[in-house]
Amino acid sequence: MSLAYLAALLLALACMVACDRRWRLFFFADARRAALVLVAGVAYFLAWDAVGIAFDVFFRGDSPYQTGVLLAPELPLEEVVFLVLLSYLTMNLYGAAARRLRGGAA
Repeated sequence: MSLAYLAALLLALACMVACDRRWRLFFFADARRAALVLVAGVAYFLAWDAVGIAFDVFFRGDSPYQTGVLLAPELPLEEVVFLVLLSYLTMNLYGAAARRLRGGAA
């Protein structure tokens, strides 16, 4: 069992939170709306993963860097954290782009 990949994901997520806090891009701009969008995004990607797993397109694979914790067959804990990071990154990028297009500093 290794925490390397999970730790890297959590570090990247912490960086996303720091950027969001500094420039109020997503959660720090409107926490309620941000939570709804984040949950919807992660749910969509989890459904996408479930379909891929059901059709044997996605599988966990063997990696010495993962914890080995499975939340469902072929769905490691790290995948859910990655999906949160991916969704959060996307919304931070959207918030920065929207602010830039409105003429504000991102």
